[in-house]
Amino acid sequence: MLKLENIKKSYSTKDYVQDALDGVSITFRKNEFVSILGESGSGKTTMLNIIGGLDKYDSGDLLIEGVSTKKYKSSNWDTYRNNRVGFVFQSYNLIPHQTILANVELALTLSGIPAKERKERAVKALEDVGLIDHIHKLPNQISGGQMQRVAIARALINDPEIVLADEPTGSLDSETSNQVLDLLQKVAKDRLVIMVTHNPKLAHKYSNRIVELKDGKIVGDTNPYEIHTEEKPMLINPSKKSRMSFLTAISLSVSNLLTKKGRTLITALAGSIGIIGIAAILALASGISLYIAGIEQDTMSAYPLSVDSSGIDITSFLGGEGRASMIGDMGEVKGNEIGVINTVTALFAKQNKNDLKSFKAYI
Repeated sequence: MLKLENIKKSYSTKDYVQDALDGVSITFRKNEFVSILGESGSGKTTMLNIIGGLDKYDSGDLLIEGVSTKKYKSSNWDTYRNNRVGFVFQSYNLIPHQTILANVELALTLSGIPAKERKERAVKALEDVGLIDHIHKLPNQISGGQMQRVAIARALINDPEIVLADEPTGSLDSETSNQVLDLLQKVAKDRLVIMVTHNPKLAHKYSNRIVELKDGKIVGDTNPYEIHTEEKPMLINPSKKSRMSFLTAISLSVSNLLTKKGRTLITALAGSIGIIGIAAILALASGISLYIAGIEQDTMSAYPLSVDSSGIDITSFLGGEGRASMIGDMGEVKGNEIGVINTVTALFAKQNKNDLKSFKAYI
């Protein structure tokens, strides 16, 4: 049992606010084929996305088996979408580089199903929709109607309780549309199927309940469902969590790379050029720094200088004896200064004999 209670949803664009759903309340049976009709912008797809957990409502409540979803976390929504809901889209949303069989199997990888069981169940699902002879083909090798049947098989592979179809016949011809809706009608015998469509003829022909939306509100319901007894809530099985093994993720990534060899090669080449360029710049900067350090060291080693420290006895200021000692120390300092001058003079004489006289005159 699925129930919407006073659901409201709006979208804001700068100063403009669009009310997609304005207080929608409706209850669905566990097995029925419901068609949602309405003009563009009436809120049909928004309602479908909220039911499927693809979009969040602003206010109100969505109850699943009597359990409120107000406090649902991201992991709860993942579990709900993966185990209780199947999606059929107008654009099919098939992975182009994967075979038909692999596309259907992919829905089972998030449930942790072993590879052997995945293949068996996928083959069975494709057989049920009449595509057993096309399981090794790519999506671009089959017709639009066949691709939509692949999408239905993928939606049913996890045995969901709810199947949501958003314009499943929008890009199909009338004959193929009838084939797809015949299949959905069979599915609706033991589960809830909710379809959004612009085609009222198909809706009245195949659905047993038609809901009309206008400006975000329900304006018509041909077969409303009212709950007269309190049903026992049923919680989602916590053991069925969405997950994908590391090896499966790696295999899907490698398969994607191999199907786009040109793009992969160009990306790898561009990345290599970038890495090599950064390494070259770092190496050049390091080499220049070492070269400058070497030049500085060689230049300074060519002119060795030594500085001798000397001290003055402060007691020389206190008496005559100290004064005499100070005079002796100053004489010693002066002698040291003369020694330094002679050393520097000899150094300059060794470097440039022509400047020796001018240097002495300066001293």
